[in-house]
Amino acid sequence: MSSLEAWFVARARRRLAMTRECRLLLPRVCAALADPRQPGSDDTCLEKLLDWFGDLSEAEPTLKLVQDNPCVPELITSVLALPEPSPSILSFTLRLAGLLAASENCFQHLQQEKLLVRLFGKDGPLNSAMWEDASVRSGWVEGVRRMMHHQPALHFLCSGGGIDVIFTLQGDPSLFVASAASRLLVHMLTFSVESEMTKPLSAKDCDWPVCAQMIIKHIEDSLQSSSVSRIKQSLKLLTSLFGSCRAPWTEVLWLGVAKQVESFLTEESVQAQHMLADLLLNMARSPVFCDTEGSFWALVTSALEHLTPVQAGPLAVGILRLHECPQDVRIQALTVLLQPMDCILRAASQPLEYAGLLDESVTDPATVESLLSSKSSCAGLLCQTLGHLEELLSLIRLPVDLPYTSLLRSLMTILQFCNGLLIPASPLGSKISQILIGCFRVQRSALDVLAVLSERKGCDTPVESLFDILLAYLESPNTSHTVLKKSFQATSKWLVCLPEMSCFNSQWQTKKILQDVFLVLQKRLCSPSWEVRDSSLEFLTILIKGLRDQDEFRQTLLSSEVPRLTEDLLEDPESYVRASAVTAAGHLTFITCFASESPVIGNQYNKENTVEKLQEILSTDPESFPRRAAISIFTRWLRQSHTGLLQNTEQFVSRAIQIAESDLDWEVRLGGLELVEVFFVQTLCRLGRPKCPYAPFSPEFTSSVRQNESLQIFCRVKLFGFLFCSLCDCDRPVGQKACDILLALRSSFYPSNALKDFHETEDLPAEHGVAWLQRTLRQGSLAQNILTGSGNEVDFQDPESMLLALGTINLEELHDDLNKSSDHVEKSPQSLLQDILATVGTVEENEADCY
Repeated sequence: MSSLEAWFVARARRRLAMTRECRLLLPRVCAALADPRQPGSDDTCLEKLLDWFGDLSEAEPTLKLVQDNPCVPELITSVLALPEPSPSILSFTLRLAGLLAASENCFQHLQQEKLLVRLFGKDGPLNSAMWEDASVRSGWVEGVRRMMHHQPALHFLCSGGGIDVIFTLQGDPSLFVASAASRLLVHMLTFSVESEMTKPLSAKDCDWPVCAQMIIKHIEDSLQSSSVSRIKQSLKLLTSLFGSCRAPWTEVLWLGVAKQVESFLTEESVQAQHMLADLLLNMARSPVFCDTEGSFWALVTSALEHLTPVQAGPLAVGILRLHECPQDVRIQALTVLLQPMDCILRAASQPLEYAGLLDESVTDPATVESLLSSKSSCAGLLCQTLGHLEELLSLIRLPVDLPYTSLLRSLMTILQFCNGLLIPASPLGSKISQILIGCFRVQRSALDVLAVLSERKGCDTPVESLFDILLAYLESPNTSHTVLKKSFQATSKWLVCLPEMSCFNSQWQTKKILQDVFLVLQKRLCSPSWEVRDSSLEFLTILIKGLRDQDEFRQTLLSSEVPRLTEDLLEDPESYVRASAVTAAGHLTFITCFASESPVIGNQYNKENTVEKLQEILSTDPESFPRRAAISIFTRWLRQSHTGLLQNTEQFVSRAIQIAESDLDWEVRLGGLELVEVFFVQTLCRLGRPKCPYAPFSPEFTSSVRQNESLQIFCRVKLFGFLFCSLCDCDRPVGQKACDILLALRSSFYPSNALKDFHETEDLPAEHGVAWLQRTLRQGSLAQNILTGSGNEVDFQDPESMLLALGTINLEELHDDLNKSSDHVEKSPQSLLQDILATVGTVEENEADCY
């Protein structure tokens, strides 16, 4: 360990070490917890107390901790002596003992005191009435897991019969306990093999350690038993093991159970097929098995053939996400995944009008057809398949090629079935159509996949047909709000991708589609449902972001009623709609600002009027959402140098931050600070400063003329007053942001080697008030003192004062204070111990902290 690492370790240990105050409180806490007359302590407090003991055991040897604080083992002894301890206290004691016993020295110490046998042995809670409580069983399992870090603990459990208890707890009625028991067995098996084996295992020479041998025999016996529950428990254990352990010895273990596991694929009485899919997928992700030739992948192939489409779907998509997989298995998995989509495409027309998705099937097509023609399974199978397709299509790099065009046609067919737009020619298609019509679940899933598919190249389908379907969903009064929102999302994705499509380059067709879209949007913006109006405005904003550089889009938008309706919705009675209208109107200005001379829009949309309206919303709207949207739009305008809209940037910024700093909503104030940050960076860049505030000074900027000019600008817009007052904001994110900006500002005016570092504020010129500012900031009452006029106030519009303040105030110290959690005092161990004492009634005054 290097000297620097040693210093950090020592520092961490000092920070975690028990303080004198805690050492005095701990005996009273332990006595109170073991006192049956006291009310039970809060479970949350007990969890935090355990966490604290865990921190202490990292800071110093656990044995020393126990010896220096005899009240801790006395607590365990006292709880064991109680005839009927509280289940929560007993569970806490079991976990605490396990935590302490994780150290081998402390384990031996507790063994000598006979405490571990009395807690985890046959004479402990195992054979008492307390064992009926699930929290006690959970505490027992957790305690064993915590101590399982050395050989003596492993041998103690195996020789004392504890491992049989864990086998039994695998089938515990409490799922939490059963799951914990299974994870514990995995941990014990892994620990036993990796700590006790001296040579690599092989199929011919598998001399397992004692504990590992007991667990493996239990797995094999369970798999061969007639008990379905035991079989499932062992399959879960194997799934967890192969998911967490990638060691070569796992292959030796697998070879011993492979034949039995494979038999469950065709054994209907067991009904564990869905668990086999999880097991095989975890194995396929392991390098131990993915490189195996033959047997394992043959089993995967068999599983894909024998599992039902619903069971095989998760396995298929998991295999398709793997980059290391035999090509024939990948093709088979893709076939399983696409089979329901192929069936939909074939059911839509007889004979098949377009090419199908698949040349051949893995499973019997009649099985898929039967599921799709059943009302109870059709929607579920399609939603699962569509969810898996969305998962695959969302990957940056697909390890498999998908037939995008046929897949798109299949999606369009599903949407037509759901909306009654398609009259199928086949009996199967008619049946599926009857089931799917009006099915919102399938509509939402299909639209999600359609949106993701827009980003993939190679969809050479007639786009007009696709937009006909999407427009039908946007127009239909029967479209639910959630489906409408998904329809908007899919439409916006495809519209944005439209200019890039090789199969679609007709300007007339583009304009026709956009006109149809805006006609529908006009109607939706007038909907009586606020959710629909809100979604429509969000849709408009997305379109403007993606298409504002396209001439056809700008002309079509500005010739429609959409801009006027958007402006009208700035006065909508619903605050969410007003907020979305603010965002949409703000983005509209990026188009109208550059189209002011166009005869298309005439006088219907005045850009200056928009600025005034948004400023009015920022200052007067009674709800916070529109005000947040307004300050966010102002920042976006400034960031994108929207100078055509902002005639006087200084005046605009000054007014915006004066409104924002007095807003009651902290997110609006934070938005004001983000506006300030953009303004100061742009101002410095304009005057010759590099874009990065921490970059080396340029010769142009280091001149006092340029520095003074920027300082004067910042003072004129009242930037410093807002920043320094925000340091004492009651909402910590605002203070943190203000401090970050001030640090960046300081680095822009003071090179690191010339930064003034004043330690004595008495020497500062009194007329500047910097000493007062520094003292007031420490007290956290700047805003109050400024309002009352007390003290020697700072002139925040005086450049010389502000330059001196930036170089004088210890902003780093303020930054550290602001980054501390607001409840760091209440979260201290001392506060926790006081809370526990207050809860059990041993503190005269209520000292409990609320956190």
